[in-house]
Amino acid sequence: MNIIDPAVGDYLLAHCPPPDDVLKELAAETEATAPDMHVTHYEGELLGMLVRMAGARNAVSVGVFTGYSSLCIVRSMPAGGRLLACEIDRRWTDIAEKYWKKAGVADRIDLRVAPAIETLRALPADPVLDFGYIGADKANHRLYYEELLARLRPGGLLLLGDALRGGHVVDPACDAADVEAVRELNDAVVHDDRVDAVILPAGDGALIVRKR
Repeated sequence: MNIIDPAVGDYLLAHCPPPDDVLKELAAETEATAPDMHVTHYEGELLGMLVRMAGARNAVSVGVFTGYSSLCIVRSMPAGGRLLACEIDRRWTDIAEKYWKKAGVADRIDLRVAPAIETLRALPADPVLDFGYIGADKANHRLYYEELLARLRPGGLLLLGDALRGGHVVDPACDAADVEAVRELNDAVVHDDRVDAVILPAGDGALIVRKR
């Protein structure tokens, strides 16, 4: 199902700052390679807005794919800000790194090609993160959430993608494993007294979390 009416989606995009040439090229290559798997420009703008609101200088992205979301995050950080980018599939990071270089931000991104949970658990336990983005395998979103939240400073923000899973979360007949995992995480977060949270109907749904 369409979470947002296509005409409304077009209106939202028309009222976002337009993508520059690097983002356009990246979106076109991604669409040609793996259509329907990348974030929209509207979602990228939402990411950037949250990063700026958090004043993020230290951020983590779980799930890189071809790098659109990572590029939006790091471009929204102040000079000196750094992003740890976690991805398991080198097929996609080759594309991502090409566009990070084109955008002139590759030196601000620390790419780790490995299981993300291993990368996160190896980080220092200090709560120094300002911002985290989770857009990876749904079965492990709860694990990623817990590892990032423990390292997030009070007032820091997380954004978890696919929080509505194309609207399937409200379909009682849908018992797909990824949808069940998203439902369980949404239910857990809304009752988590460590955070404030809200779901926006952006893309496939965006769960925004603020650590108390």
